[in-house]
Amino acid sequence: MTRRCTLVLATLLIICGLIILMAAAKPQPHPSVQNSQAAVPAAQIKTAEEAFKNIQVLKGVPADQLIPTMQFISASLGVECEFCHVKGAFEKDDKKPKQTARKMIEMMFAINADNFDRNREVTCYSCHRGRTSPVGIPPVLGAEARSMSELTQTQAEGKQNTGPTPDQLIEKYVRASGGSTAIDKITTRVMKGKIEFAGMSYPIDIYSKEPDERISFMHMQEGDSVTAFNGHEGWMSMTGRPLHEIRGGELEEAAIDADLHLATHLKQMFSGMEARGTEKVNDQPAYLLVGEREGKPPILLYFDQQSGLLLRMLRFTETALGRLPTQIDYADYRESDGVKIPYRWTLARPNGEFTVQISELQQNVAIDDAKFVRPFAPGGTEANPK
Repeated sequence: MTRRCTLVLATLLIICGLIILMAAAKPQPHPSVQNSQAAVPAAQIKTAEEAFKNIQVLKGVPADQLIPTMQFISASLGVECEFCHVKGAFEKDDKKPKQTARKMIEMMFAINADNFDRNREVTCYSCHRGRTSPVGIPPVLGAEARSMSELTQTQAEGKQNTGPTPDQLIEKYVRASGGSTAIDKITTRVMKGKIEFAGMSYPIDIYSKEPDERISFMHMQEGDSVTAFNGHEGWMSMTGRPLHEIRGGELEEAAIDADLHLATHLKQMFSGMEARGTEKVNDQPAYLLVGEREGKPPILLYFDQQSGLLLRMLRFTETALGRLPTQIDYADYRESDGVKIPYRWTLARPNGEFTVQISELQQNVAIDDAKFVRPFAPGGTEANPK
């Protein structure tokens, strides 16, 4: 992987939720996202072909799903953007793999339409499994890890809960995190530390403020990589690249990440909850709680059996072709102002992972509102992937 690709990968990963602090998530749908979406009439929501050039088979797909859809293809085939696209001119059809990809997408749509009542049962990953050529021979036992879809299906169908109820799991999590009174007293949080990925390490500063504001600065040699959410809109900026707006499912994830009170809001976040027995998280036994959300992918939460603290969150971004998983593992819990906070977390996706280690943390300190003001974005359109 080239250095430039590595930098882009890091930025894309940060969009997906650089910081989910052990304190909260607003009721679902998140009010700030709901308000920002309500401000845009349905008639003004652009489709992929309205926002990008040379769209052929993904017509009618919401424009904010196009980039996550490209990421889904990349993860399913184990390739980077330039496998299909001309660098700097994504709209061109010069490369044969791009033409082949269109045919494969049409085939996938036809299979699901003809055999599964248009439900998305077959995806790119169903055949490719991280390879450019489809997998035709089953692997020997243990040679390949289960996919996320297989994992969640097994959890959904094959286990009966014999442990604590969902309410008991969340109540224990609240107590382990410091209790609702202490959690709700937190109004700001400033963290300093380092982020590590692809064998490199950079300083990082993260600022969070109620209600629902969060911005991170990754300090690189080329300049800062910034990811932000101000309660209504999200954006990413990187030295030498145009400002990128965070939309759709990524915006919802940013809203969750920006909230400082996760434990006290979980019950309101889900339309339904189900405890599904136990799983291992990094060799630690954990209780699994699946939170259902109306019209959205579920969120899987793994709580330590002994302490009750959250060890892992597994969530999914909806794309036109399938769901992209994001897994966040939490560790190194420490107490600050009566609240337990993870000082280390690892975010992993199909195309890579990074780890953040916090060294300094302050809470309930003044943070200027100007820090969360979106910078001016010069005119221009984003490149068109497909």
